[in-house]
Amino acid sequence: MTLTRYVDLHILQDLPASCPNRDGDNMPKTLMLGDVQRGAMSSQCTKHGNRHELEKLLGESAARTRQLPPRLAKALREAGWPEDLARFAAAQIPRSATREGLVTDPEKDDRTQAMLFVPADTILDDLTALCARHRTALEKGMAKEAKSTEKLAAYLPTDEVVDLLCGRTASISLFGRFLAGLADAHVDGAVQMAWAFTTHATDLQPDFFTACDNWPKKGESDSAHLDTAYLTAGVFYRYASVNLTELTRNLSGDTPQAVALLAAFTDVFITNTPNAKKNSTAPHTLPDTVAYVIRDRRPVSYASAFHQPVKADYHGGYLAPSRHAMSQQAGTLTQMLGTRHRIAHGHVTQAPGNKPIEHLGQRHTSYDDLIDAITAAATAPATTPRTYTAA
Repeated sequence: MTLTRYVDLHILQDLPASCPNRDGDNMPKTLMLGDVQRGAMSSQCTKHGNRHELEKLLGESAARTRQLPPRLAKALREAGWPEDLARFAAAQIPRSATREGLVTDPEKDDRTQAMLFVPADTILDDLTALCARHRTALEKGMAKEAKSTEKLAAYLPTDEVVDLLCGRTASISLFGRFLAGLADAHVDGAVQMAWAFTTHATDLQPDFFTACDNWPKKGESDSAHLDTAYLTAGVFYRYASVNLTELTRNLSGDTPQAVALLAAFTDVFITNTPNAKKNSTAPHTLPDTVAYVIRDRRPVSYASAFHQPVKADYHGGYLAPSRHAMSQQAGTLTQMLGTRHRIAHGHVTQAPGNKPIEHLGQRHTSYDDLIDAITAAATAPATTPRTYTAA
């Protein structure tokens, strides 16, 4: 029996007055939970930032874009191709990708209707080389199309085009990819990420501000612009889970590479948060508590620990009661689930004293030690699963 291996990451992080993730009205995002308003950060925004930080860390980037045909046409022109042939060749990439071709917009330089997610560092060079190898066929095709009103035909080999569009990077293997109309490009994401939210009730805080004209006319006010921005603050619960089995499958069974990528993602998830309006709020804190659990079978969130909003303790503040709530939830879930499918667990925390937080496993001394512990335990042998037999 093969069980799927999950690495759950639970984070408590205190953010000061800030606007980490804005909504359509330029306000900090919120959500209702436990019948009270919470500050929130969407999973989409967090995942976007994590992907770019991961790519910087690894020195390998991917591009999510509709602009591949016009960018390729530009690359071909720079390689000395005439304008008309460069545009025709670039349009052949989406046309040759499937039997019917990917939908494009001819009025906008044949950009694709759907977003492509491709290796940014190599895709243009590879497609330029592909077009160069088949330049004669493209020239003949363009001449034929000029004399016909029939639907655009495909003049590039589909298998070669698909192979390049299906190329993967580390971030594609982690976060997955879906492209309507091109099933071969589909990659099941190995990362599941939740919306982050404050463990307690929050109200948006108005920030009235004015921008001053340093050279005002005599008799005029220095204030050239008046407005009110809104900020939020609080202790956020952040959660993500990495399906190590799926990640290894995405990497063609390369377990060492999967574990290395798990470590890189863990590093990025710990240290990176959305940072809208960072120049006027500088909310650059680090997590107070990071806990991990490595399990077989399924991931488990601790979000329910905060369904009832925590109350500030008698010293003031939400960190201590948030740690306690997460600890109690972990203990309750361990009592319910047992430890048959738990491979390892541990945490690092800024809580005073050197004692570990109850129910969160071994206390590590630093983020680096925690990441090392995760990678060491990630591929440990599974516990014996419970068997079910007919009477």
